[in-house]
Amino acid sequence: MEKSSSLNSQHDLYLQEIEGIDDYWGPTFRAIFDNEEHGEFKKKLQERIKQHDKDIERLCNVYYQGFIESVRELLEVRSHSNKLNNQVVGLDKQLHLAASNITKSGSELLQARKVQSNIAVVIAQLNLCLPVFLTYFKLQKQIAEKRYYPALKTLEELEHLHLPHVSNYRFSRQLQENIPKYREKIGEASMSDLKDFLENIRKFSPRIGEVAMRHTSEQLASDPTVIGRKKKRNAALPPGHSNEEDLSAQELIDFSPIYRGLHIAHILGRSPTFESYYRAERTKQARLVLQPPTNMHESEESYKAYIHAVLGFFILEDHVLNTGKGLITRAFLDDMWSMALSKIVTALQTHSAYCTDATLILKIKDLIMLFCATLKNYGYTIKPLWELVRELRDHYTEVLMQRWVQVFREILSKEDFQPIKVYDQEEFDNILLSFPWDGDLPDVVTFPYSFPFSSMVPKVYQQVKEFIYACLKFSEDLNLSRSR
Repeated sequence: MEKSSSLNSQHDLYLQEIEGIDDYWGPTFRAIFDNEEHGEFKKKLQERIKQHDKDIERLCNVYYQGFIESVRELLEVRSHSNKLNNQVVGLDKQLHLAASNITKSGSELLQARKVQSNIAVVIAQLNLCLPVFLTYFKLQKQIAEKRYYPALKTLEELEHLHLPHVSNYRFSRQLQENIPKYREKIGEASMSDLKDFLENIRKFSPRIGEVAMRHTSEQLASDPTVIGRKKKRNAALPPGHSNEEDLSAQELIDFSPIYRGLHIAHILGRSPTFESYYRAERTKQARLVLQPPTNMHESEESYKAYIHAVLGFFILEDHVLNTGKGLITRAFLDDMWSMALSKIVTALQTHSAYCTDATLILKIKDLIMLFCATLKNYGYTIKPLWELVRELRDHYTEVLMQRWVQVFREILSKEDFQPIKVYDQEEFDNILLSFPWDGDLPDVVTFPYSFPFSSMVPKVYQQVKEFIYACLKFSEDLNLSRSR
């Protein structure tokens, strides 16, 4: 009995340990199994469970109503908690989505800000580069249009104003390296234009001389005193002339290639080279112009072509002297004219000496006179040409004498030396008209009447008159030499 009571006490102690300790039951179970009391303890444990069940049932009976309500509230709370949990989960997903969108938008905004910053930098750099590109395009256009002087100014603007702002770019260095090449290209192009100009004026010089001589002729017709005045503009022309005829000799030629080339050469520091080339080429052209055609003595047109070409050449050089800003000098032009004058006089002397046509000699004289008058208008020395006119007059007289020698010989060869006999008053009057004989005449003429001379006398008298008239014809307009 005591052993049973002790065993129950021991089991109660085990149950208390188990109930009192939450998780450290190992020693208690070991002691139960070591004492081989687990069967009894199991029964004791079942009794204690039943006791607790009764206690729970009693408590439940006491608090049943409150428990049911609590369970119901708990169930409602669970449903609300589930709903709230679902809402929290939904909100969490939305927050995650919103956060993801915000993160994405933030990244995009950051990228956009970088792009915006890059664009701003590019715009700023383009604003620096744009004047370079525009100026370079302008340069290319001006070179294509052969506007070389403005192109050179544009090149200077590009080099000194725009390229320093973009010096860190590779294309800037390339442009900088190409600037000397562009200068060389412009210099070569201006020289090429000068060559073309020189070739054109060489071909156009005869036309210049022709127009200038026509203007001089018209001036002489309206006012002979204009000779000797240095005039570079023609007098007003009568209606009906073409526009070309209304222009002065200089206005028929575009001298802009010379002026442009001179400006370009000055900027490039090549003025001496430009001037030397121009003077050398014009000296060569002068020698060609001064060479007369081999058959010049055969026609008036050959003389005109020669004189027009020479005159046109020196009119153009006079214009270049006055407007070329030192391209040629007065000393250079005077030397070239001195050389030319001797060649002109020699050529005209040589070819006029072959001429045996008095009419052609008169035309040559008129050409030389008009040539002299035009040259005098431009301030050229013409004294040797006046000497040439005197020599031409002597030659003209010799040609006339040779011609009239033949006429007189022909008259003498056909002469019978018989007195002239007239049979009526009309024949008598005709003889007196052809030869104003002042000998004694009867008061009353009886026909037939015989004059005291043969038919040779009136014929010789008429030919002497014609010879004198022909000689005087050469002296027409020679009074212009009084202005010397």
